Amino acid sequence: MSAHELEGAGKAGIRTIPVWDPLVRLIHWSLVATIILNGFVTEDESKLHEYVGYAALGLVVLRLVWGIVGPRHARFSAFPPNPFAALRHIRDTITARNVLHLSHNPLGALMVYNIWATVLVLCATGIMMGTIRFFGLEWVEEAHEAAFTWLMISVVLHLVGVVADSWLSGVPLVRAMIDGRKRVPADREVE
Repeated sequence: MSAHELEGAGKAGIRTIPVWDPLVRLIHWSLVATIILNGFVTEDESKLHEYVGYAALGLVVLRLVWGIVGPRHARFSAFPPNPFAALRHIRDTITARNVLHLSHNPLGALMVYNIWATVLVLCATGIMMGTIRFFGLEWVEEAHEAAFTWLMISVVLHLVGVVADSWLSGVPLVRAMIDGRKRVPADREVE
């Protein structure tokens, strides 16, 4: 662990490490807001639903760009999508040999890529439904609805994963996504 990453040691041997920058956190919570708004508040065919969908699209595109040019923990190289690494992470978690990951753990990485891809599918099918060529086509509407259902399943799995990882690792992940700093037990190895 480099000295510039280690912000300080707190009570009970806790290291506080800056991880998620303000833009990552703003995009995360703004995307949460767009999902809640379009899933449960706006009327499906309203202009507000459309605008919120465009906002979600913009947020995902901005996050993808930030994954290329942003700081180290925001870059895709910090959490590459690797199903084999995710399986190893599950095995290591079960056997208590897991290493803490400063960015997303391998399973969490797959989930964020999944959520981004699903939001992009929702946006694409939503835009398609508003065009002359695809307006009223049942398969487009069904794809949009299926993507939303998959997004809701993914969000539930994401929340379960956050709770489980926080409990098993001792790292309060929600707090880290609010203030950008992970509180890591001093005796734990980090990547």
